[in-house]
Amino acid sequence: MAILEIKDLHCRLDQKEPSEGKEILKGLNLTINAGEVHAIMGPNGSGKSTLANVLSGKDGYQITQGSIIYEGKNLLEMDPEERAREGVFLAFQYPVELPGVAINYFLRMALKAVREHRGLPALKLKEFDDLIKTKAKVLQLDESFLKRSVNEGFSGGEKKRNEIFQMALLDPKLCLLDETDSGLDIDALQIVSNGVNKLKIEDPKKAFLVITHYQRLLDYIVPDFVHVLVNGRIVRSGDKSLALELEKSGYSWAKEESVSA
Repeated sequence: MAILEIKDLHCRLDQKEPSEGKEILKGLNLTINAGEVHAIMGPNGSGKSTLANVLSGKDGYQITQGSIIYEGKNLLEMDPEERAREGVFLAFQYPVELPGVAINYFLRMALKAVREHRGLPALKLKEFDDLIKTKAKVLQLDESFLKRSVNEGFSGGEKKRNEIFQMALLDPKLCLLDETDSGLDIDALQIVSNGVNKLKIEDPKKAFLVITHYQRLLDYIVPDFVHVLVNGRIVRSGDKSLALELEKSGYSWAKEESVSA
């Protein structure tokens, strides 16, 4: 069953004058089925983060052609909050700080909104505390971490673990990881990857779209499919071996294929 179907997607930066907006995605096609892990790789400026931002509903982009269908619904007609409630989660490349907002309070309100949207009752305080402590153990987070303000004063590794922690708690259907490995040392990378893999085991129907520059992340989160995105289009798809090929040969061949396409 398809979780996500992207067909002939064209996207440009949203400007007052349409002719001024730079086109970034230029006919992108991608289908992700339940339970699959897809990795998007490509050089800087190829449109990887733009794709993640468009899927999550971030402002600043104009869709000029194509469609995005999420579980049979038109994703482009949903605002960002509705997409999140429907089960689309984006782990940011650069998570923002929310000074003065405690993590446990932030997540309790977020979970309440998600459960209400799904027709489920809000968890009682004791139930929520038990759940949040259980999920914190998965990411090897000390309980004192939950009392801190969201991402305020966090190291790069702590911010990324907090993103995966939020994902574990909110239980999305489509998990978008935008360069989650950026800035992580090996220990932090293993902790984050283990958290993702445990989520996959807990719910084999979850779908993942992993955006990364480097093959090393895919040693820990093994993809079913790897796609090479260059100049706004997917120019080649394959299995994990494609990521190893990119590690050895770079993207020069892919750029040539993009020009000739």
